[in-house]
Amino acid sequence: MNVEPIANEILKRAAGAARFVVAIAGPPGAGKSTLAEALAETLVAGGERAAVLPMDGFHMDNAVLEEKGLLPRKGSPETFDVRAFLSTVAAVRANDGEVLVPVFDRSREIAIASARIVAPETRIILVEGNYLLLDEAPWDRLEGAFDFSIFINPGVAELERRLLQRWFDHGYDEEAAKRKALGNDIPNAHRVVDHQRAADLVLADF
Repeated sequence: MNVEPIANEILKRAAGAARFVVAIAGPPGAGKSTLAEALAETLVAGGERAAVLPMDGFHMDNAVLEEKGLLPRKGSPETFDVRAFLSTVAAVRANDGEVLVPVFDRSREIAIASARIVAPETRIILVEGNYLLLDEAPWDRLEGAFDFSIFINPGVAELERRLLQRWFDHGYDEEAAKRKALGNDIPNAHRVVDHQRAADLVLADF
């Protein structure tokens, strides 16, 4: 997909703003991070200051999830530090100084604190994550936090294919991959699609 029309729409809406925050939401496997990075590259290539803020950095640590009995559901809405995420989005939106944000290291399955800087001069922030438009407490407190929102939904059949392939690529055998995808990822995908607030732009695929 050519992202230039989307980048142009963001620039049009961001005209005159010192800080413009974009939500890129959708179910697991929809292509949110791919779109966010492509948009950031396009915007930067055009002379804009833009950066990606992934929601994945706010995963609870595995030890905390194990203590809560949520480790098998890692990636579901209940397994994120929502309070910290809400505070970070608010700080980024306020734009009154640099904001240090965590980054998720997928190879080690851990979030690294204060691993990336959102600088005051970075005008466009592309926030990407599954639950940015989820109409459930406490995620619904994000309503009004974004200046523009994008939702990607390629459909359940395509999501199942992608999510199974993701776990195969991580070295899981067929049984384990199906357990991960169908036991956790796909229920999360249904939850995202069935309980989302309206987005400014909906994409069928990316």
